[in-house]
Amino acid sequence: MSPTRRKILRTAGSVAALATTGAIAGCNTYQNSNDVHSGPATIKTADVPVGGGTVIDGTNFVITQPTKGTFKGFVRVCPHAGCQVDEVRDGSLLCPCHDSTFDISDGHVTQGPATAGLGKAKVTAKGDSLTVSGS
Repeated sequence: MSPTRRKILRTAGSVAALATTGAIAGCNTYQNSNDVHSGPATIKTADVPVGGGTVIDGTNFVITQPTKGTFKGFVRVCPHAGCQVDEVRDGSLLCPCHDSTFDISDGHVTQGPATAGLGKAKVTAKGDSLTVSGS
């Protein structure tokens, strides 16, 4: 017995729905912010370049140094889809999921699709170390 047209369309629709669900879910699972350390993190001041920044792996934080001696902390979670900023380049914090970029001086959006800036984190300097924590 041959499958009916209705059965073929129902199967095709189910396959398309599953494929779409996987693609959409994949956007938010790049690096789930719940899977990383959100407590204080410490880094050496020498590891944060002037005019750039450093993503602190295994945490929700990035520290930047827009000008010599000025350190800024941000929460890495992109407000667009919850992915994590994973690179600092050319004065910008970069989100890999949809190419949103944020300014290293204050975390504001410089390129969407994100419409809000990154959350701020508190940076405390002690000697040659910086500690970043939720504000």
